[in-house]
Amino acid sequence: MEKFTTLSGIAAPMDMMNVDTDQIIPKLHLRTIKRTGLGKVVFDELRFNADGSEKPDFVLNREPYRRASILVAGDNFGCGSSREHAPWALLDFGIRCIIATSFADIFYNNCFKNGILPVTVGKDDWRLLLNDAANPKSPGLTVDLEALKITRPNGDPITFEIDGFRRDCLLNGLDDIGLTLQKADKIDAFETVQREQQPWLYAPAPRNKERRCDEPANPVR
Repeated sequence: MEKFTTLSGIAAPMDMMNVDTDQIIPKLHLRTIKRTGLGKVVFDELRFNADGSEKPDFVLNREPYRRASILVAGDNFGCGSSREHAPWALLDFGIRCIIATSFADIFYNNCFKNGILPVTVGKDDWRLLLNDAANPKSPGLTVDLEALKITRPNGDPITFEIDGFRRDCLLNGLDDIGLTLQKADKIDAFETVQREQQPWLYAPAPRNKERRCDEPANPVR
């Protein structure tokens, strides 16, 4: 997972409450387990008409927000079903940070596991950041995870809080697999001892006896 330290980029304003995961990535596009290629359909039904043409009023279809890496979103962002495709699609589009007053719990947790920083701020600070993002001439924000600070276009800072463990994981680019691999030496040592003491656990599984096609699977005896 890519490390997150400091991000400076275009912030897109999305003043919508209760944006759910089906709006972020409609169920039609959940037929893949690949994390790439979903950016083109993120917010599919909000971005595109039925014929595939863009809806000009949607923020990510306008300049300079086509190149946004930060999203200033409304209350309860990411509610709905627990599909991990939602952060996959946002990340593939280029979104690395989402700022909102509140998030749905499962979506919030999934963001950290995929290298996206979800930042929770108070209502007053959120309005300032939303107004900053809504100015297409200077929509840039800088998010510093080490300093726990967002720097506005005018230079004013807004601080935020985040769980220390999650912060360290993002700073070091550690997802669940990365955290496990940090203990690889201990895992190897355990398996070495277990292999010596319980070798049958590592023996190849016996092959099932082949049966004729006319033989019942569970013959009555």
